[in-house]
Amino acid sequence: MGFNKAQNIIGLRVLNDNVVWLWKKNKSLVVIDPSVHEPVIKYIDENNLNLKAILQTHHHSDHIGGTKYLIERWPNAKVIASAKEKKRIPFQNVSVEDGETLNLLGEKVEIIEVLGHTNSHIAFFINRKNPVLFIGDTLFSGGCGRIFEGTYQQMYSSLERIKSLPKNTLIYCAHEYTKANILWALNLKPKDQDIKNKLSEVEKKLSLNELTIPFLLDEEMKINLFLRAKNLEEFTFLRTNKDLWA
Repeated sequence: MGFNKAQNIIGLRVLNDNVVWLWKKNKSLVVIDPSVHEPVIKYIDENNLNLKAILQTHHHSDHIGGTKYLIERWPNAKVIASAKEKKRIPFQNVSVEDGETLNLLGEKVEIIEVLGHTNSHIAFFINRKNPVLFIGDTLFSGGCGRIFEGTYQQMYSSLERIKSLPKNTLIYCAHEYTKANILWALNLKPKDQDIKNKLSEVEKKLSLNELTIPFLLDEEMKINLFLRAKNLEEFTFLRTNKDLWA
């Protein structure tokens, strides 16, 4: 488990490499992409919390697998998902579109459509003094999501949109892929000192059994080759190379 005191956001490690994020304020809780339900229920019960909402970035089973069981326990919880996903996330009761703003735990949360990984992927952006972005599987530290349903152009455009956010945005992705991503980047850029430094930082955190995520956008733009891509052609080369890398 990882805990960011400044943001009141808790990370639960589940499955092989998923992270379920729990955003807490007082005794209220919002869960992001619950792939499973047992550890989430355990945390809620142990801390006497009330589940207010579940945020779904996309329909993949390792992001929605626990939702059915959570709403059985907390039937009044909002399940917030893309309006394009009513068939693949049938238990949603709040359907949203790009640019909409919601109020959760007393804060404004903006919906940002980030297509590419799927053709309906969304992110949740809390615009505050220290902004927060729940990005699902679009961006990882040192990497980006595989393109399953969308196009290279869509993913590249989504990453460009993320880059336009405030540079102090703290980004919460849904998988702990950082070390593998950094090793791939070093394979392409073996002399890049920023990437070398990132690997040292990541290895230290992992040795302490700490999560390597979330990450700051400003710092990520220095080490993430996908965010450094100057055009679609370069991005496409990198994504294809990453798909073939072992």
